Amino acid sequence: MSNKKKDNLSEYKPSVEDLRKELKRENNKKEYRNVLRNTLIVVVFVAAIAVLISSFYVTVLKVTGDSMTPTLETGQIVIAQNSKEFEAGDLLAFYYNNKVLVKRVIGSPGDWVNIDSEGKVSVNGVALDETYASDFSLEPTDIEFPYQVPENRWFVLGDHRSVSIDSRSSVVGCVTKEQLIGKVVFRVFPFNVFGGL
Repeated sequence: MSNKKKDNLSEYKPSVEDLRKELKRENNKKEYRNVLRNTLIVVVFVAAIAVLISSFYVTVLKVTGDSMTPTLETGQIVIAQNSKEFEAGDLLAFYYNNKVLVKRVIGSPGDWVNIDSEGKVSVNGVALDETYASDFSLEPTDIEFPYQVPENRWFVLGDHRSVSIDSRSSVVGCVTKEQLIGKVVFRVFPFNVFGGL
């Protein structure tokens, strides 16, 4: 480097304004990095909480098929609360052949379930008032009624009985504890039917 260039560089003295601009730029960089870091921390934290909640407390499900119409229809999105306790009338989500099915609990362990030729259901000798059912049907069935629900199992039926494959068939049978996902308690989509079930 020539002496002339060295002299020019050594003679350059930044003004106070130049120093302020440089300081401001450095502060903006630090602020941007802090905001970015904090945003990433929040995103990771929220994602972790969402995974924990979905793993231990709730499961989000998309309804497919017509077996639960008019209560649930294809395309609706519902939330199942992880549970091991169910009562008659609860909507139960469970695994079957790598699919998720939703049916209505009719009988609990030890209950006697009977379905007459017209499809009317009684449990322990008491006829059910099934206002939620869209039709009644004994078929499809290959089990003998009255039927006692085995221990640690639940007898379930779809609300649209004529098209539902459920506990009336030995193919599906009663739902075991190992198959359970939980109790369907809330519908989140579509928004015009948003709310509890």
